[in-house]
Amino acid sequence: MNSRQFAKIAKRVGFWALIAVIMVYAVFPFYYAVITSVKPSSDLFRVELWPSTWNLDNYAQIFSQSSFVRAIFNSIIVAFSVVFIALLLGITASYALGRVRFRGRSTVLLVILGVSMFPQVAVLSGLFEVIRALNLYNNPAGLILSYTIFTLPFTVWVLTTFMKQLPMELEEAAIMDGATPWVTITKVFLPLMWPAMATTGLLAFIAAWNEFLFALTFTLTDAQRTVPVAIALLSGGSAYELPWGPIMAASVVVTVPLVILVIIFQRRIVSGLTAGAVKG
Repeated sequence: MNSRQFAKIAKRVGFWALIAVIMVYAVFPFYYAVITSVKPSSDLFRVELWPSTWNLDNYAQIFSQSSFVRAIFNSIIVAFSVVFIALLLGITASYALGRVRFRGRSTVLLVILGVSMFPQVAVLSGLFEVIRALNLYNNPAGLILSYTIFTLPFTVWVLTTFMKQLPMELEEAAIMDGATPWVTITKVFLPLMWPAMATTGLLAFIAAWNEFLFALTFTLTDAQRTVPVAIALLSGGSAYELPWGPIMAASVVVTVPLVILVIIFQRRIVSGLTAGAVKG
């Protein structure tokens, strides 16, 4: 074996070793949460990579609490509502910004993108006053409004980039046939925008599903809380006990749907994120 072959093998081994380290780093926290969720309380602090005993008591405990089930239902309503509103407004805004020529279009895009750069805590107090003035405190509509404000800029930006890459001939043909702008959007562009819509919709869903700060601030009762807050407020048998088993079980329950969605829409996510990356 000469030095060139040895260097080639070493690079290949190093590459796959690096991939293995990244995979372990990314997957191990979720794996540890899964195995902790199926351990009995007496084995929680025993260090082992594979549990010696299995039971589903932690899952039975969290689903026996009506507040947790209600929180899942609230999260589903809020997340899907945010996705629907963000995509509806994002598609119409992307048509205006991507196909209609007017002065200041680039400035509008930069302002939209700049809004998403503000951290949540920086606008928390002002947004709280808006929620209270609109009488949306302790109401899912308040969460939908606040989540949409933060998911809409990214949605508009990605959809606008994708919209700019669609052939101008499609729009010209639709106009020649007498199509209105709304018909052009829904009948011509919408079927072609599924990759970008899948990407932005899924990212908006994940953001709304996992958001904690606004959900904790803008809700007060168990009937209106979402899943992240419900998990944080899980309590043990006493004030000094932290129920790691139920917390891990609840985390697995709310994470698995996201993993399934990402696997299903994986190809559309990649094509949507790379939209507009290459011009030709």
